[in-house]
Amino acid sequence: MESEFEVIGKVCDGQALFEQAMRLKPDVIVTDISMPILNGIEAADRLKESGCNSRIVFLTVHSDTEFVRRCLSAGAFGYVPKSRIANELVPAIRAALEGNIFVSQHLPHANEG
Repeated sequence: MESEFEVIGKVCDGQALFEQAMRLKPDVIVTDISMPILNGIEAADRLKESGCNSRIVFLTVHSDTEFVRRCLSAGAFGYVPKSRIANELVPAIRAALEGNIFVSQHLPHANEG
């Protein structure tokens, strides 16, 4: 992964995510839902409202279908459970870069609704 992608920033909370994304304008943002100050969904909503073109991939422990829906409605291009990081994060990032949505098949009821 290191040779294929360049990590240009790391943050510890949703407010820092928003600020750094607006400053660095990364192609893809990999984030979690559970973060202090702003959660990942709130940060994604703010980025979308601010015209940020970065594509967001959520990497999270949350597997509830409602979280998947909320993330996708916030503009996410990917949703990967942390338990699937080794097999699905890189394909999710690649899909996001191509403008495609990637939702893990390993979520309960991920493809319903």
